[in-house]
Amino acid sequence: MLPTPSRNRPIDPRDFRRTLGRFTSGVTVVTTADGDHIHGMTANGFLSVSLDPPLVLVSLGRQSRMAALLTRTRRYGVSVLADDQQVHSRHFAGRPVPGFTPEFDHLDGLPYLRGCLSRIGCDVVEIHPAGDHLLFLGRVTALAHEDGEPLVFFTGAYRALYAETGDQLFTH
Repeated sequence: MLPTPSRNRPIDPRDFRRTLGRFTSGVTVVTTADGDHIHGMTANGFLSVSLDPPLVLVSLGRQSRMAALLTRTRRYGVSVLADDQQVHSRHFAGRPVPGFTPEFDHLDGLPYLRGCLSRIGCDVVEIHPAGDHLLFLGRVTALAHEDGEPLVFFTGAYRALYAETGDQLFTH
């Protein structure tokens, strides 16, 4: 049974994280180039906003290095990770793996992780403050994708995506 909600009761940040952790998300690495330096950050706060014009949004902590960089560079790339790229996700989430060196491909002047499923290049068109985060609305300027299985995240852990075949889904 769900507890009775109270509009006056503050939301506990741990409960908020545990509850929202039940929403399965894909895993992305947001990248930008600052001169000759490539910077990346794992982010699952990513979504499609509009088809016409093509817009996406990435949500970054106000205090993150990436938020400061995107405010300056005004461009970002999104690499949608494949299921064999957990090490990439961890690396760009601040948990580097000894001996691991990520490889990048470039499209339209932006870096993307080699082996990712999708590459989405964006110019920042708006930045909106939202609590302890900044929302970077990006106009899509470049796209590319590959076939493969996605890396997904649920309840604080990486998971495998499972789907039944069409025959199994629609039986009489």
